[in-house]
Amino acid sequence: MIRARTISPVEVVEAHLNRIERINPKLNAIVTLAPDALDRARAAESALTSGKEIGPLHGLPITVKDTIETGGVRTSSGSRLLANNIPDRDAAVVARLKAAGAIIVGKTNTPEMAAYYESDNPVFNRTSNPYDLSKTSGGSSGGEAAAIAACLSPAGIGSDLAGSIRLPAHFCGIAGLKPTMGRVSMDGHIPPATGLLSLGACIGPLARSVADLSLLFGVMAHATQSETDASLDRDLDQDVARLQGLRVAWYTDDGVAPVTSETRDAVIAAAKALSERGLEVDEAKPPGVADGFRLWIELFSRSVTEQLREFYRGKEDQAGPQVAAMLGKFDERTDLNGKVSESAKFAAAVGEREQLREELLHWMKATRLILAPVGATPAFAHGARRVEVGGESISVWRAFSYSQTFNVFGLPSATVRAGSSAEGLPIGVQIVGRPFAERTVLAAAEIIEQALGGWQRPPNFQELVSR
Repeated sequence: MIRARTISPVEVVEAHLNRIERINPKLNAIVTLAPDALDRARAAESALTSGKEIGPLHGLPITVKDTIETGGVRTSSGSRLLANNIPDRDAAVVARLKAAGAIIVGKTNTPEMAAYYESDNPVFNRTSNPYDLSKTSGGSSGGEAAAIAACLSPAGIGSDLAGSIRLPAHFCGIAGLKPTMGRVSMDGHIPPATGLLSLGACIGPLARSVADLSLLFGVMAHATQSETDASLDRDLDQDVARLQGLRVAWYTDDGVAPVTSETRDAVIAAAKALSERGLEVDEAKPPGVADGFRLWIELFSRSVTEQLREFYRGKEDQAGPQVAAMLGKFDERTDLNGKVSESAKFAAAVGEREQLREELLHWMKATRLILAPVGATPAFAHGARRVEVGGESISVWRAFSYSQTFNVFGLPSATVRAGSSAEGLPIGVQIVGRPFAERTVLAAAEIIEQALGGWQRPPNFQELVSR
């Protein structure tokens, strides 16, 4: 519409700012507005009027997770220590989006230092789910998912080390993409993805449709040796047509966490949708997935805690409850023998990860896609630490082993809505591919979205928009 001049960037940005004013107080999804959003919209309109060359996102308002640096706009990562932090530069991925014409309208809520599955922190408090305000929107990109689901933002970016894009997308009924590790720059993320964390952390897009994920990914991603920048923006329908005959394995039991019957039904419905479009679909559990949950803890848990401990050193009293609990998780008092022992454990975990990843990738030469739950349940109540599945009480952390596994193995994974719970909460599924096969993953997600409907307006939408 902007390209056709049927609507102006100023009108689009103003419409979203008005909706934010009306709805955001009930959700607390957007925590900081960009002060220059309207100025950038006017500049975008001027560029159109003067006939200048425009980018693929020209005039598009987007939101950015509050862990990703935005020059001149507060980036707090939900920490009291960064409550007034205004970066002087954009993260690399934000710079790419802006260069394509996108307009940042605001920053979205996150757990403190992106460290949990609920977007609640001591600076901005909690974000609610637009489908049920008593439920969480997830974490750590929960503010982003809630904002997009409630139409406060058309699309945006989040980050993912343990399901933090896919879980909020699943909870809020939208689409999200966790790219292959290294495909999108993590420069400018707080906390940084360094050391072992770089094996599993990534930045990726969230949107209400798979087509919009594809559009943003084409701008955000770095081309591989077999691609050109132009091929990143190719037509999604062409990718869908190429899936004929591709083998897909689906599973709903990873050997770690049970899933609700409705979650299993959603995966089966997605498998049927793929089969009906000519893919070869069978139930099979891929090798290595039963070890993903344990390996996530062995590879990343101590690294996350040590990173937080260093950041809060001498200022531990400023940490919120969730981070404070993590700071006390490991005893720092280790002698030389203890440090050697920990190093040996890390080395063993890395070695096991590499072996299992190689076995999984070999298996995926024949079976190119994996279809699985995002987690055991739909959105849980605010503050929950355990969920009940089939009469069994399990920790929230264990409930999302399905997502953590593919951070461990560094594989691309897209989430799209495929069903609903009895209470009307969204249920997403994830489609996993080989490294750098994001286009194949998105094409499969597009088929599922077309068959099963994808994002649906929250049934209580009128309640949200009422003053």
